[in-house]
Amino acid sequence: MRYKIGIASSDGKVVNLHFGKASVFYIVEADSETMTFQYIESRTTEPVCQGQEHDEDQLFLLADRLKDCDYVLVSQIGSGARAALDRFHIDAYELPGLLEESIQRLLSFVEVQKLFVER
Repeated sequence: MRYKIGIASSDGKVVNLHFGKASVFYIVEADSETMTFQYIESRTTEPVCQGQEHDEDQLFLLADRLKDCDYVLVSQIGSGARAALDRFHIDAYELPGLLEESIQRLLSFVEVQKLFVER
């Protein structure tokens, strides 16, 4: 199955940014059957975290920029940001590390989850 994933990364090589501190999300399309992915685009964003302060409206606007994604990969995410993504039915996962490895870990998890749902 194919999925669109937004990735919070400073360089497009590692998942290393907190959701609200990312100034760019790398968008990839991934296939859980072949465990492959391809880069689609980069979406620049305005970081919404200012220290420990978060504006709910800004979190919602950031989530809206990612509304066509199925998943978001980040190094960290808070409950407010997670709630904003939930409004768009986007699942967020904290999977810091090399981009390719993080994507493969997500796809493996998705495939395992499907086994339990199909029963």
